[in-house]
Amino acid sequence: MKNRPWRSIDAASLRNRFDYVKALIKRLIGDIQEGTLDYRAMSLVYTTLLSLAPLLAVSFSVLTAFGVHNQMEPILLELVAPLGEQGAEIVNRIIEFVSNIRVGVLGFVGLAMLFYTVLSLLQKIEESFNYVWRVTRLRSFQRRFSDYLSALLVGPVLVFSALGLIASMANTEIAQMIIRRQPFGTLYYLVGLILPYLLIIGAFTFAYRFIPNTHVNFRSALVGGIVAGISWRAAGWLFAEFVVNSTRYAAIYSGFAILIVFMIWLYVSWLILLIGAQISYYHQHPHYIYLPHRDIKLSPQLFDRLGFLIMYLIAKHFRMGNPLWTIDTLSQRLALPELVIENVVDTLKKRNLILAATEEPSALIPARDPSTIALSEILEAIRTSPAESLPIDPKTLSISAVDHLLEKLHACTLQATEGVSLKDLVDS
Repeated sequence: MKNRPWRSIDAASLRNRFDYVKALIKRLIGDIQEGTLDYRAMSLVYTTLLSLAPLLAVSFSVLTAFGVHNQMEPILLELVAPLGEQGAEIVNRIIEFVSNIRVGVLGFVGLAMLFYTVLSLLQKIEESFNYVWRVTRLRSFQRRFSDYLSALLVGPVLVFSALGLIASMANTEIAQMIIRRQPFGTLYYLVGLILPYLLIIGAFTFAYRFIPNTHVNFRSALVGGIVAGISWRAAGWLFAEFVVNSTRYAAIYSGFAILIVFMIWLYVSWLILLIGAQISYYHQHPHYIYLPHRDIKLSPQLFDRLGFLIMYLIAKHFRMGNPLWTIDTLSQRLALPELVIENVVDTLKKRNLILAATEEPSALIPARDPSTIALSEILEAIRTSPAESLPIDPKTLSISAVDHLLEKLHACTLQATEGVSLKDLVDS
């Protein structure tokens, strides 16, 4: 019987995927055990409680202007459905409170504080997503103001208008006639079952794609959105069972039981959202799953290599008139996290070797004519440690044999880079 190599290939591929999923699960568990995601989820719960009423007040005012404010309550009921009757009571109280807020009579200071509270929640969410994506730079103030306001003012209108349009179209006579025919009736029923999952997956995917201040591939965002969306729905079912069987908590905490259960559900929801962001990150950067630690520490040799590579790429694109490099595009080109690239770029900026041509995103160009930038200057910049500025007595770090060895190494380095400029490197 002839061998069928495709079987062994499929088996190997399946085994590799299984090993990948196992390593991913192990890494996610490690990330949660480190506690950082846990603490950030708790922080977001606190910020959400402070910002929930102002956020809904702003959204309610905008939706009222477009006549679709009645769509808010069903969405809120869906979000707190795992809380059962307690969730409906919370939504009723929130809607009643928000309805009594009159944005127009708050005055300039009150309105500014209202928007500040809402924007602080969105900024806290961005900081958490940036942490997952190893990004230390927030959006500039101008971009935060424009992007956040767009999300607050335009986003709810589009979402609720679309939901209202779908509902109204389904109630038309033509739509009802189509639904009564098979298999359209069955398809309509199935779509009704799947639609809540699609909506939450779409919301999570949108968050993973646009909230981090870095480039996120749509496919990676979608993978995280699918996993997080299904997990959130499953967690909702389990949490509903927990609420049903937690009558003793109501006896212990009395009127505070609703608030405590609501806070627990908020914590679970935020934790699932952050775990989904981690999955998106590891999908886009799969090789980081196998690293022993979250933070990457570069060896001196690798730091040297990255310094010269970044200077080479920036100078080459600048001289050839190609699109300028940014930290984001350098991260994609070198397949390294932005945090690593940013550390090297900051070192080169401090030594006046490169500078940012634009503010957002920061397009990088050589700070001077590449023909005037010597390779020895680049090497000195990337090998200079901040520790050298410490007040250390040179005599305590001096032994003649070691001094002689370091002098020989330094002389060899100078000889290798002597008389060679960055322009020469690019032209070669």
